[in-house]
This record gives sequence, C-alpha cells and structure tokens, in this order.
Amino acid sequence: MNKNIKVIAFDADDTLWDNEIYFREAEHEFATLLEPYTHNRNIVEALFKTELQNLPIYGYGIKGFTLSMIETATELTHGDLPPALTKQILELGKSMLNRPVTVLEGVESVLQQLRQQDYKLMVATKGDLLDQQRKVQQSQLKSYFHHVEVMSDKKEDNYQLILHQHTIAAGEFLMIGNSLKSDVLPVLNIGGHAAHIPYSITWMHEHVDQLPVNPNFRSLKHISEVMDIMGLK
Repeated sequence: MNKNIKVIAFDADDTLWDNEIYFREAEHEFATLLEPYTHNRNIVEALFKTELQNLPIYGYGIKGFTLSMIETATELTHGDLPPALTKQILELGKSMLNRPVTVLEGVESVLQQLRQQDYKLMVATKGDLLDQQRKVQQSQLKSYFHHVEVMSDKKEDNYQLILHQHTIAAGEFLMIGNSLKSDVLPVLNIGGHAAHIPYSITWMHEHVDQLPVNPNFRSLKHISEVMDIMGLK
C-alpha cells in the first residue's frame, strides 16, 4: 500500500468491537414481544422500513433504533400499544446501551504496533455521540488514538471535512472498516485509501454487491492483515 500514508482511521462498530449482532438479537426479541399483539408476521421487515424513514431525523444508533421500535409497534397494533409493552421495548433499548463492549480479537495488538510506527491513528465512526464515546472509553482502546470522530453520516463530504479539519491530504489517509458503503467507497471517491474487513453480519442498509476495483483498495480477512498491507511484517 502507498508509503505516503500517515493517518489511519478505523471504523468502530464491527471493526474494533462487536455491534451488529446485538441489533439482530434485539430485532428478534422485539418481534417475539410483538407477535401476540399483531397478525403481521413481517415485524422485522416493518421495523427496517421505519428505521430507514427515520434515519434523516434520528440518525444512526441505538436511541433512534429504540424510537423506531416503538413507532413500528404502534403502527402494527393500530395505536393499541399496551403501556407494559412500551416499557419492555424501552428496556430492550436500555439493555443495548448498557451492554459491555467486546473488543474483537487482534485489534489491540494491531493498534499497539501501528502506534509504535508513529502513524497518526483515528476513530471515524457514525452513530449516537454519547453511546460511541461510552464504547470508546469502555473498550480501553482510547489511548491508542490521536482523535475520535463521531460522524452524523459517512459520505464523501463528511470525510472531506475530517481531512480539512486535520490538514490531511487524501493520499495520506487510510480508512479501515467493515462497510463498503460507509468506510470504503466514499474514501476512494475522494482519493484516499481504504481497506475492507468484513464482519460476520452486515446491516441491510450497508450492503454492497461488489468489491470496488481501485488501486487504493485492499480487501482483508482479518484486522491482523493491516500489518501486511502497511509493510510491517
């Protein structure tokens, strides 16, 4: 990979620690809670539709997801949502926010080695500010990073703003993450470098059918391979 890279940014959720699996578990529990109150058997699909409609309003994260669960439940019960069920849905959201952070295998070792090589390391993640700050703190990885950026979205303009604010040339920037849509394609489109590390589960909204064909792109199987593409092994 380009020897001019000076700044390496990591996505957080499903790149540094587990995340999407907990949303899938919550979707299943939500559907189980709601089944006795509705004849609709496409509860998860209805929730996904509501989430997409609400993204411009609530943004990404557990709080918006919880509000979307309540809205979906209200619609599927035709406004007859029992207060006890509303409370159960709120508790489901709170349990997600209080869940301990599980750092993925190999992450800390890679961060430690990259810091020793004097790369400037960043977290570039999207989601709820308070929740993402909590996870960064609980992960005990914060000391490896020079900066943590919680973004409202991950489009080209969002990345260009980061580069401008930190005086980073696009050719000196490498983004590493599990989402082709959010972590890879926007960065490649502005002239940066990107590496994709797939997670076992991908949210439908983040799905992309094909890998990009670009000299600045690398497809990895495990975060430890970052050391290989940086020529450190």
